Amino acid sequence: MTTAPDPHTPPALEDTAATASPAPSPATSPASSPAASSRQLTVAADQAPDSPAPAGCNSSSPRTDVPGEASRPHKAAATKAGADLRGEVLLTLARLRLATPRQLKALLLPHQQGTDHVRRALRNLLAESPALVGRTHRAQQSYWYCTPAGLAEAAASGELASPVGRTTGKRIAASKTGLREHGLALVDTVIAFYQAEMADHADWQVEVAHPTPAGNLVPDAVVLLANGTSAFVEIDRTMSYAGLLAKLERYYAYRNAPASGRGNAARAPRNHWQETYAGPDLERPFPLLLFVFAPAKRRAAPETREATFHDRARPNWRITVATTTLHRLTRDGADRPVWRVVGRGEDRRVLTAAPSPR
Repeated sequence: MTTAPDPHTPPALEDTAATASPAPSPATSPASSPAASSRQLTVAADQAPDSPAPAGCNSSSPRTDVPGEASRPHKAAATKAGADLRGEVLLTLARLRLATPRQLKALLLPHQQGTDHVRRALRNLLAESPALVGRTHRAQQSYWYCTPAGLAEAAASGELASPVGRTTGKRIAASKTGLREHGLALVDTVIAFYQAEMADHADWQVEVAHPTPAGNLVPDAVVLLANGTSAFVEIDRTMSYAGLLAKLERYYAYRNAPASGRGNAARAPRNHWQETYAGPDLERPFPLLLFVFAPAKRRAAPETREATFHDRARPNWRITVATTTLHRLTRDGADRPVWRVVGRGEDRRVLTAAPSPR
């Protein structure tokens, strides 16, 4: 059964996602451009400069006033050498597994009016021997992913949080079961946070395994926010309500898992979430859990699914669970009052106003 592309992912002429693997911690350094091999970086550079953004266009301005290790200036709209852009395209596909030219442009050349530079970079990566990227065409749109050679090249750059266990996005790109639309919705979520300057696209990890007593918990994504805290992100399109509530229980189990190890004279033993997210002095709370409801054919509207989820979810004040729809997120922005917190009524608020877990 063929699943139509997400209506909230506007198609470009040939475009119009994603997922990576376990890593010990999402608090990683930002990627500038990989220098994995001279082959990649000596391909002829693009000569045309980036076009300035038209008036009223979404843009990313430098942000230097936000504390936390995730804070960083966004890339300026200055001309990028072709090799630099190709390196960033390759790294982005390695992190997110799948993306369209339109999505890559939004992340890497936000001030550019068209996708020409990104497409040129993709074609050069495709022309390598062996090819570093692959693509799948569906309904006059193209979906791009790293090949095994491309993943190896990206890993060799040293810019990935953890190259171990990463897989290509080929299966997702070719999927007819909704995996591709799920991946596209995730990348649109990454773009919304990037445009709101709430998180850099290099600070996302996809499908990171987290151990619990009942087995691994695998969020759709983990993001390091600009304020130095982290958040788990779940994209829902077709999961049953029972499945959503069961996943919520897995997060409770992960939060409440017993400490492992024996600790030392300086500190008591800590469990996985404390080791990974709480910092050296346990000053940070348990990460936010964010659900983004995206549209799917033959399913209730995202707003309906979100409301039903709130009716059925049991509040647990040791975890803050906030929800929104992909349409609200991409239309209004991740930093706007689009988030509804489980157990806190129907009012929507900005994410920074979400209550901290107890």
